[in-house]
Amino acid sequence: MQEASFSGLRFIIGLIAFYYIMKFLARIFLPVLVKKAVENASENFQRQQQQYNQYNQGNNWQNTNKDEIIINTANAKNPRETKKVGEYVDYEEID
Repeated sequence: MQEASFSGLRFIIGLIAFYYIMKFLARIFLPVLVKKAVENASENFQRQQQQYNQYNQGNNWQNTNKDEIIINTANAKNPRETKKVGEYVDYEEID
């Protein structure tokens, strides 16, 4: 009986020790990992931005007329219809 309680106590102490060790390691390594992830995201963003700029320069988007305004009237001609759920029924209360 005492042998079983000693192994249970040892398990609980080991579990608590594991928790505090992981907490300590997280304080050390988590900021480094987050910093690395932010740097990778920043590099990916810059790479995508460069690709976007190269694509736009290749298509001569900058040579278009700046005074031109395009209005899409397709939605203005066909307004959205409201849903008809059902008929309105007027009723009177009977005494």
